[in-house]
Amino acid sequence: MNYYIKADQFMLEDRMLEAGYLAITDGRFGEWSSSLPEEAEVVDWSGYTIAPGLFDTHIHGINGYDVMDGTKEAVHHISKALLSLGVTRFLPTTLTSSTDALEQAISATVEATNEGLLGALSEGIYLEGPFFTERYKGAQNPKYFRDPDIDLFQQWQQLANYTIVKIALAPERKAAIDFIKELSDCNILVSIGHSDASYDCSKRAIQAGARNFVHLFNGMSGLHHRNPGVAGTALMTNDTFAELICDSHHVHPDVANFAWQVKGEKIVLITDCMRAGLMPDGHYYLGEFPVVMQDGTARTETGSLAGSTLKLIDGVKHLQSWSHRPLHEVWHLASLSPAKSLGRGHELGSIHPGKYADYVVVDNELMIHATAVNGEVKFQRKATE
Repeated sequence: MNYYIKADQFMLEDRMLEAGYLAITDGRFGEWSSSLPEEAEVVDWSGYTIAPGLFDTHIHGINGYDVMDGTKEAVHHISKALLSLGVTRFLPTTLTSSTDALEQAISATVEATNEGLLGALSEGIYLEGPFFTERYKGAQNPKYFRDPDIDLFQQWQQLANYTIVKIALAPERKAAIDFIKELSDCNILVSIGHSDASYDCSKRAIQAGARNFVHLFNGMSGLHHRNPGVAGTALMTNDTFAELICDSHHVHPDVANFAWQVKGEKIVLITDCMRAGLMPDGHYYLGEFPVVMQDGTARTETGSLAGSTLKLIDGVKHLQSWSHRPLHEVWHLASLSPAKSLGRGHELGSIHPGKYADYVVVDNELMIHATAVNGEVKFQRKATE
């Protein structure tokens, strides 16, 4: 399907482009033009802005479903629910559980993906655990924690048809450094998280190939002037990415803004959303843990934050409000930076000729009116909504 989008503004990587026409050719972005070629088909979004689709690289579930349900239906429902939120790509994310439960979740995700997701598209599986340590366990179940095991991982990777693209671990665990090197050599994004690692240990992990930090400041040893810890390592390494949950609960707004000032485009906005996202306050489960959501915040019975119920578009709104920086700079932390963290920045994450035509239509309040994946509009808000 080839057509041109007419709109008041187009959000490019380095600026906002004014009214004109953007070509969509065979599911990819083409060139922008100030005038319309003769006999071209036009989709008219006058009065709106066209922005790149959002990419959530850390999401467990939403709208009552979770990847750890271990059913293909759950993955399909998550995919569809994300469209109305402007998310066009995501990584179905597991959490620490039994081997059987993890393998069921992997198999179900592969099955759903092979059937064809009708909403946001999966760019691969993210294993958050089980190679963590207990001090910063968060809502991960410590009874399943274990040391990294390359044979076990290869078993899971085969089950996943080699679609596991990201894994989180604690580098202080036995054999972790060799594990990191082997996976990094296979172009898997190794993330440091739920970890009490020292600065020196964290640096060794980076030297071995780790390139990402799980939800910065949460589930990790903090920054201290005599022991920089995991958080300090994240802030002081230029070639690593750091996930950030901008819901004002996980990280103070001023600290989130500070992290962005330090890390720049290496900040990756995520949600870490669990099944209670888009749902009313009440009782839910995150894995095997009962969770209570009150006023939109999910916590375990002991009071620990249990993922989030954040919408990625709201993370963008929050950080833009906190930082007063241009919208296109903040937006790309939730689209292009995630793609770059996975080595997909050449194909995804921004409006640029040749990239996949994932885009959203937003108004001045950043309400999402339409979402397109590969140039096909898959969600359009009804006029009465």
